[in-house]
Amino acid sequence: MIHQPLGTTGLVLPRVIFGTSTLGNLFQAVPKETKLAIIKEVFNHIEPPVVFDSAGKYGAGLALEVIGWALRELDIAPEDVIISNKLAWVRTPLTTPEPTFEPGAWVGLEHDAVQDISRAGILRCWEQGNELLGGVYPSQMVSVHDPDEYLAGADSEAERGKRFDDILAAYDALNELKQQGLVKAVGVGAKDWRTIQEIDRAVPLDWVMFANSYTLYSHPAALLSFMDELQAKQVAIINSAVFNAGFLTGGAFFDYRKLDPNDAADQKIFLWRERFFALCEAYQISPADACIQFGMSHPGIVSIALSTSKPERVQQNIASVEANIPAEFWDALQDAGLIASDFRYLVS
Repeated sequence: MIHQPLGTTGLVLPRVIFGTSTLGNLFQAVPKETKLAIIKEVFNHIEPPVVFDSAGKYGAGLALEVIGWALRELDIAPEDVIISNKLAWVRTPLTTPEPTFEPGAWVGLEHDAVQDISRAGILRCWEQGNELLGGVYPSQMVSVHDPDEYLAGADSEAERGKRFDDILAAYDALNELKQQGLVKAVGVGAKDWRTIQEIDRAVPLDWVMFANSYTLYSHPAALLSFMDELQAKQVAIINSAVFNAGFLTGGAFFDYRKLDPNDAADQKIFLWRERFFALCEAYQISPADACIQFGMSHPGIVSIALSTSKPERVQQNIASVEANIPAEFWDALQDAGLIASDFRYLVS
């Protein structure tokens, strides 16, 4: 698999990087042996360096612990792995029947977590993350986790301004770590690409990660223009959540919201999927392959982040990235109005 430069950082990333929320027991408690098998499969099918995208929020640090443990079990050389740690949540003791952050999302945890986006807080997150990883495989890529959600929690413009200052202070700290050689790349990831744009205009970034933003279903012209800007100034783009939270491949949730088939607005989304599936069947294309290939189509995209709870899916995800889809299929999607009429990639 081809590796591409991460901007001007000196790091190179494979076309597929692996999300690790499963390792933190998102929605289900995955056996430790299965987690080890997933990470082993990644190294079986991708030449180093392999990249894992994680966060202190994933299982209150459980995902980071599992990564460090598994890499030691597999005797992986530190230079063969790159860990991206999204920072904003600090592990704390569990004093309630279940964790207080994102109730119902994380299963079988022994710790809680609290959010701390500030200069001091982000440094605590970074230090704790490296401790959870075991000290052998420090995080080389760092970012502030879900700054869009943090800003959305403000109850006034004044409060939003204060929260944005918190984010800027956190980035000051992260860029100082980079200047000291303690990390190699500073970035940002969010579901709302406009927040990424706002931060990009305020602080120097090496990479950005879009989630639920640049997908086959949704690819607004303003986002494409911003992606062109990022490419022009060598800010690398990582794309993620290209299935709109699973809906585009048959799931019940669209952007983490369960759709109502009786709602008029939701019916339009169901209809879009029906037409998409029909064209996939006509051209014998896997919907997942189509979503992944589309999600990599902008030339500024260095990697796509994919997650799985099943070891056998690792090889399938890699095959999807390398799938050959004819231009006629993309033309048909555009002719059907499923891809924007002015979209200029993939279509002939």
